[in-house]
Amino acid sequence: MASTSTPLTLPVLPLDDEVVLPGMVVPLDLSDTEVRAAVEAAQAAASADSLGSSGNKPKVLLVPRVDGTYAGIGTLGRIEQVGRLSDGDPGALIRGLGRVRIGSGTTGPGAALWVEGTAVEERVPTAADGTPGLPGAVAELVTEYKALATSWLRKRGAWQVVDRVQQIEDVPTLADNSGYSPFLTMEQKVRLLETTDPVARLKFATDALREHLAEQDVAESIAKDVQEGVDKQQREFLLRRQMEAVRKELAELNGDPEDESGDYRARVEAAGLPEDVRKAALKEVDKLERASDQSPEGSWIRTWLDTVLELPWNERTDDSASAYDIAGAKAVLDADHSGLADVKERITEYLAVRKRRAERGLGLIGGRRGGAVLALVGPPGVGKTSVAESVARAMGRKFVRVALGGVRDEAEIRGHRRTYVGALPGRIVRAVKEAGSMNPVILLDEIDKVGSDFRGDPAAALLEVLDPAQNHTFRDHYLEVELDLSDVVFLATANVLEAIPEPLLDRMELVRLDGYTEDEKVTIARDHLLPRQLERAGLEPGEVTLEDAALRKLAGEYTREAGVRNLERAVARLLRKVAARHEVGEQELPFTVGAPQLRPLIGRPHHTPESAQDPAERRTAVPGVVTGLAVTGAGGDVLYVEASLADPETGASGLQLTGQLGDVMKESAHIALSFLRSHGAELELPVADLKERGVHLHVPAGAVPKDGPSAGVTMTTALASLLSGRQVRPEVAMTGEVSLTGRVLPIGGVKQKLLAAHRAGITTVVIPKRNEADLDDVPAEVLEKLDVHPVSDVRQVLELALTPASNGAAPEVAPLCA
Repeated sequence: MASTSTPLTLPVLPLDDEVVLPGMVVPLDLSDTEVRAAVEAAQAAASADSLGSSGNKPKVLLVPRVDGTYAGIGTLGRIEQVGRLSDGDPGALIRGLGRVRIGSGTTGPGAALWVEGTAVEERVPTAADGTPGLPGAVAELVTEYKALATSWLRKRGAWQVVDRVQQIEDVPTLADNSGYSPFLTMEQKVRLLETTDPVARLKFATDALREHLAEQDVAESIAKDVQEGVDKQQREFLLRRQMEAVRKELAELNGDPEDESGDYRARVEAAGLPEDVRKAALKEVDKLERASDQSPEGSWIRTWLDTVLELPWNERTDDSASAYDIAGAKAVLDADHSGLADVKERITEYLAVRKRRAERGLGLIGGRRGGAVLALVGPPGVGKTSVAESVARAMGRKFVRVALGGVRDEAEIRGHRRTYVGALPGRIVRAVKEAGSMNPVILLDEIDKVGSDFRGDPAAALLEVLDPAQNHTFRDHYLEVELDLSDVVFLATANVLEAIPEPLLDRMELVRLDGYTEDEKVTIARDHLLPRQLERAGLEPGEVTLEDAALRKLAGEYTREAGVRNLERAVARLLRKVAARHEVGEQELPFTVGAPQLRPLIGRPHHTPESAQDPAERRTAVPGVVTGLAVTGAGGDVLYVEASLADPETGASGLQLTGQLGDVMKESAHIALSFLRSHGAELELPVADLKERGVHLHVPAGAVPKDGPSAGVTMTTALASLLSGRQVRPEVAMTGEVSLTGRVLPIGGVKQKLLAAHRAGITTVVIPKRNEADLDDVPAEVLEKLDVHPVSDVRQVLELALTPASNGAAPEVAPLCA
């Protein structure tokens, strides 16, 4: 709190670059005209008032001036001494006494500016209860300021000032003491001067000092880190120089050249690299010679040179003997795999062409060698990965597997740019390097599982790798030199053909592995799976024997799959049971497992054929249920379509579809219903009921998504069976797309669907007439057990599938379907 007192008339001493607070003693240079005029005017006024008595020293008004503007409050200063400063210039020593509020201008002796002012009296609040001392908040503020000031002074080593600050108890004096702080700006010091409330002034000084200390701590931390980094670099530099000196001495003792870049140059010259690669490598060696030992670029160049020199530029597997022995290669494929005739035939063709070209002395084809790109597509467990190893063995080549499942980064194929830390070549280059040959067999496993995100599309990067017209000049981002991949045999595997991008699929020759017949599974289990699992179970070859009937039952009723993976697990489980019983004394060896012994050992079958069930328990025992055929990622499978009519009193009208059906499958249901409505009279079906009663179509296994047009005839048959009251023959399964006019249109996956029907015990299959050519791909032993009916109209389907009408049932359909 402040109050005013007696007016004063004083000469103004302007201060342009500093502020003097009460209690401060500062020297001022009298070389400045305005300063000298103010001091002389004050001396003249003092002489006139007291005739030079020593008790009345001259006084001036010290006023800060910022950008030519005077502050509203100045400091009353007393001239203690006039003489010379330490540098010899004339000067005056002035002590600040108190604050003066500046009033109007006036006249006075000398050339100085004179003003009238009023002294500002400051009062410090006292305790509320009247006891001596400061209020609690003010006392805490005083303590905090002293603690901060002490911390700052100690950091500067000003120990003699610390005691003086601690002895100050007066709040205004303590606040004005901050005017000595060199870190305060001109604006902050002016604010301290113009703040007449001592408590507010002390709070401002405390905040400014606290902020400065925080900044100082950060600056000291940064300086410490920088110094530590500099020390570390200096130490590392010295150590490296010492290591170089040690290496040099050792090299001189051993007679070895110590020039690493020279060593790389010699290795490049001796490597026999292709001309373009050699030039690029020598260019990098030149950079290495110019690079500093501490430069990270030197490490990058050495890593690149090592990678280039480790690649087998001139290494090729001499596969001439195996490539020209076509019969021997075919024998290797037959010994490793049963079935898979399409794959074996294609590999045999490839080897035969290579042999013919070699015999005629034909070299490269348009600058390219004779590689191949095959895509093996089929359900899990049919041997896609293992057949690739057999192909490499049959050709006498190195084999490398590249797993692409889940790969989402384009750099995984093409490599990273060398500018990135930890850059590596792509998987294709690493595979060639691992093979140690320029003509290996590279398996691109699970190519349909390749994804894409913000890092790029690996499938797009594979386009160049798998294109025979481009891959002889393949460029990896890391190598940045051409790599000839035209002599590499690429084999890609996939489960779902639709998941492979069309441009990528166009570059590969498609070979389908649709699954094994039951006879093939028995052969595979007997010749391959059983010996392997006997060894894993710790059993001798003759200790446990599985009869063909047992293997057939395992394949047909315990597993029912396109491949043999679950069949192998079932065999392993069976052998473990026998081994465990033998160890506890419940089973004597040798032991022969027949079909009757399966249930006591491994339990009931999981897939009983529909034809083996009681007629009353079959799904098709009621009208409206039809057996259909579908293709999934696990191969072909049977599915059932169920139809029901809602009660006219309680049910809703319209068509309801359930079973997690896709859009195409839903459209097939609407087409089937529309066909029956428009041809109800012709088919003698009571379609008038459809106006008042809702239709519900359901495909069981609702947790599995289903889509595709091939269920059109199945849905049509289900609705016709429901409306006519005639059951569908249990031994009949069907597939085909249906049109609004009743035409049965072609579909895909006929071979997989017929294999699935055979596994499920179906004996009669209805397929579209236009798919009749696909029957050539179906194994003969399967066709012998199936009665396949190619049809072109849905009326033929109804005639084949529906049972004759019983007495009192709906009219018979057969006469109208002729």
